[in-house]
Amino acid sequence: MRRAHLLSAAVLLLCTGCSGGPDPDSGDEAKKAVDHGAAVRAAIERTSAESARVDEKIELRSADSPTTYVFAIAGAFDLADDRGRLTVELEDSGMDPIEEVFVGDTVYVRGSRTVDEGKWASAARSEALTRYFLRAPLNDPEHLLRQMKAMRQVSNEGEEEVNDAPAVHYRGTIDHATATLRMTTQTKQGLDDLREKLGDDMPVYADVWVDGKGRAVQARLSYFGGMKAMTTMTLSDFGTPVKAEAPSARQVVPVTAGEDVLLA
Repeated sequence: MRRAHLLSAAVLLLCTGCSGGPDPDSGDEAKKAVDHGAAVRAAIERTSAESARVDEKIELRSADSPTTYVFAIAGAFDLADDRGRLTVELEDSGMDPIEEVFVGDTVYVRGSRTVDEGKWASAARSEALTRYFLRAPLNDPEHLLRQMKAMRQVSNEGEEEVNDAPAVHYRGTIDHATATLRMTTQTKQGLDDLREKLGDDMPVYADVWVDGKGRAVQARLSYFGGMKAMTTMTLSDFGTPVKAEAPSARQVVPVTAGEDVLLA
């Protein structure tokens, strides 16, 4: 009952009172934006060729609730080899965390309510969808990087510190198709209806921080418009070893992505 209540309360579909995103740049400013966008894409490509420690924080609050739900995701991921191991928990919920192992196009989950204790659920990574705005299906860190590569109207916001080292902060937006990438039909329909009502894309901001080696060391998607949805992923310890092996077949139960709040 506790899990069901949290699942119901955390669903974020619509918002009201939203304003449109920033107007596109023109002339010389547009040229600079294109150049900055290329720098961001190059940084993401470089990051995607390495392994790293992943620390992710997802903050969700509905328009009619004062409560912000915070998901914490941590582990190591080999972005080049599509392999990783993550732990996911909903803070202050009393729920046990779950463990995810990514091996190619299969994600194995231990601790999910969809299977018996001691078993691993397995789902196809490429087929999984998300029910939450600005949250990756199955908490897949590569999904967020894919969205970041589509940043537009990118500006250089100067130098800031990430992982105790200087990094250049780039800011832009993502379009509606990118913001709703791999969403369930129900969630996407609600956001499509809202976009039609607004007459423009919902203002979703994208921020990427690039270190001195040209790597994307932090990425964030955020939206504030009655509700709050913000995902921040920090990457560190590049080159870290990643131990992610599929469990034995007798421990695995194939399932669909399901309704588990910890799996989006």
